[in-house]
Amino acid sequence: MIVRTTVKSIQDIMRQDVGVDGDAQRISQLTWLFFLKIIDDQDQELEITKDGYRSPIPERFQWRSWAADPEGITGQALLDFVNDELFPALKGLALTGQPGDRRRVVRDVFEDVYNYMKSGQLLRQVVNKINQVDFNNLDERRHFGEFYEQLLNDLQSAGNAGEYYTPRAVTAFMVDRIDPHPGEILFDPACGTGGFLSCAINHMEANYVRTPKQRETMQGALRAVEKKQLPHMLCVTNMLLHGIEDPSFVRHDNTLARPLISWSKDERVDIVVTNPPFGGKEEDGIENNFPTFRTKETADLFLALIVRLLKTDGRAAVVLPDGTLFGEGIKTRLKEYLMEDCNLHTIVRLPNSVFKPYASIGTNLLFFEKGTQTKDIWFYEHRVPEGQKAYSMTKPIRLEHFQGCIDWWGGKERKGRKEGPQAWRVPIRQIIDAARASAQPHWDEAEKQSRRDAGLRARATEADAAARALEGDDETREVKAKARTLRERASSLRVEAAAAGAASRQARSTGDSIYGAAFNLDIKNPHAVADDHGDPETLLADLARAEAETATHRDQLKAILAEALAR
Repeated sequence: MIVRTTVKSIQDIMRQDVGVDGDAQRISQLTWLFFLKIIDDQDQELEITKDGYRSPIPERFQWRSWAADPEGITGQALLDFVNDELFPALKGLALTGQPGDRRRVVRDVFEDVYNYMKSGQLLRQVVNKINQVDFNNLDERRHFGEFYEQLLNDLQSAGNAGEYYTPRAVTAFMVDRIDPHPGEILFDPACGTGGFLSCAINHMEANYVRTPKQRETMQGALRAVEKKQLPHMLCVTNMLLHGIEDPSFVRHDNTLARPLISWSKDERVDIVVTNPPFGGKEEDGIENNFPTFRTKETADLFLALIVRLLKTDGRAAVVLPDGTLFGEGIKTRLKEYLMEDCNLHTIVRLPNSVFKPYASIGTNLLFFEKGTQTKDIWFYEHRVPEGQKAYSMTKPIRLEHFQGCIDWWGGKERKGRKEGPQAWRVPIRQIIDAARASAQPHWDEAEKQSRRDAGLRARATEADAAARALEGDDETREVKAKARTLRERASSLRVEAAAAGAASRQARSTGDSIYGAAFNLDIKNPHAVADDHGDPETLLADLARAEAETATHRDQLKAILAEALAR
C-alpha cells in the first residue's frame, strides 16, 4: 500500500531529526502537517463545487503555495517561514463570526501546536513525501484513514498520550448497540482522538445515509469537546478524513469547566457515547461546579454531567472503571442519581487486559436511557477468547469478539434475554428498596437522637442564661449556690447532648452503610466456576519445600561471599 509506505518513510525521516523526541511528538508533528495538506485538498475541491467558497487560510500560507513545489524553500529558510510566519498567522486568524467558519477550526488546531523539527532539509523531505498523498482521491483517503487509525493506536505506547485512545472494537460495539440515526444530537464530552465520532459516522453512513441532505443532517447533529491540544488536533484531522467539511463542532475546551446547573434544556442531547479519563483529578475549583457531587475525580464528574445532558428518552454508552461500580461516598450518590433518573439496563464487564498497555484495570460499558427508574440491571461478562490468556498489543480485542454479546442482546428492545454462563440479571430496585427499609429504623433513631441533642443543648443554654442573671444580682451565699447549681446542670445537659449527638451520628452512619451497600454494582458472575487452586495441605507442603530450598541457596551464597572476602 503506497500510503502506508509513504507514512512509514516519513516517520523514518523524522527519527533523524534531533528535535523530535518520542512517539507523541512525532505524531503531533505528523498531524499538523497532514492537517494542512488535507484541508488544502478539501479547499481545492470545495472551490470547484461551491460557488463563492474561499479557503480559511490566507493564500500565502496555503499548502499549495509553500509546500507543493518539491523544489520549493528548504533548509533554514523553510524553518524561518514555518516558525516565524506560518504558525503566527494561523494562530492569529481573525474569525468572521459566521456559522461554519473554518477559520475557527484552523486557529483552534494551531493554538498550542509546535514545530519540533530542527532540520529544514529533513522537513522539506517530509513535506515532499506528504505531497504524494491525494486526499481528494477516495481510495487513497480510505487507505490513509486506515493507517491513521493505526497511528492513533500507536498512542497507546506513547506514554500518557495513551489515555486518548479507546480500542476501536470497543467504540464500534458501543456505537452499534446505541444505533445513532442522522439528526439525533450525538455528543462526546471527552472525545479524545474522535474514535466514537468516527465510529458513529461510519455506522450512520453504512446504515442510514443515502443522500447529501441526510449526510448534512448527520454532520449538523455532531457535538464534541476535548480538553487537551494533541488529541483535539488528532480528532479534527480525523473528522476531515471522514469527509466532514466543518469540524468546528469539535471544541477545544474543558466540558467540566461549566457549572452543572448552567446546562440548559436547549443544550440537551439525544445520545452520549464516551470514555471519560480514568483516575484523573480536575484542577482546583472545578468541583465547585458540581455542588451536589463535590469531587475532583474526572470520571465521576463526567457521569453526573452525562445524566443531566441527556434528553428524556436519550441514551448513553459510557466506559467506566470498576471503582465506579464498587465506590462509596460520592460514588454512591452518583449511582443513586443515575438509577433514579435513568434506566441502567446493561453493564458489560470487560477483562483487565482490554486497555493494555495504557491501563490494566477492570473496565465496564454502562448502557442507560434517561426518563425511567432502573428496576433490573443485566450484566454480561466479556471473556478473552479461548486459547488466549489476555488481550495485548499483538492480540488486541476485535469487534467479532463481541459477537456473543450482540447475539444475546435481544435487538433494539432487548427482548428474550436469558441468564447463562456469561449473563445474569440483578433486581436492583428490590435490593435498593429492601436496603432502604432496613436502614430506615437507624435513620429514624438518628433523627430522634438529633432532636434530643438539640433539645438538651437548648436547655443547657437556658440554664447558663439563668445562672448569668443570678450572678448579676447581689451575690449572697444562697444566690451563688443557685448559680453554681445551674452551671452544673448546664454542663450535665451538654454531656447528655454530646452523647445524643454521637448516637445520632452512629445511627446515621449505620443506616447510610446499609443503604449504600445496595449501590455496590461490582456484582460478580454467579455462574462462574471458582478456580481450583489445589489441595491446601499440598500447597503448604510445596511452600515449605520452596522456602527450604531458598534458605539452602542463601546459605551457599553467604559461604561463597565469605570465602571471596577472605582472600
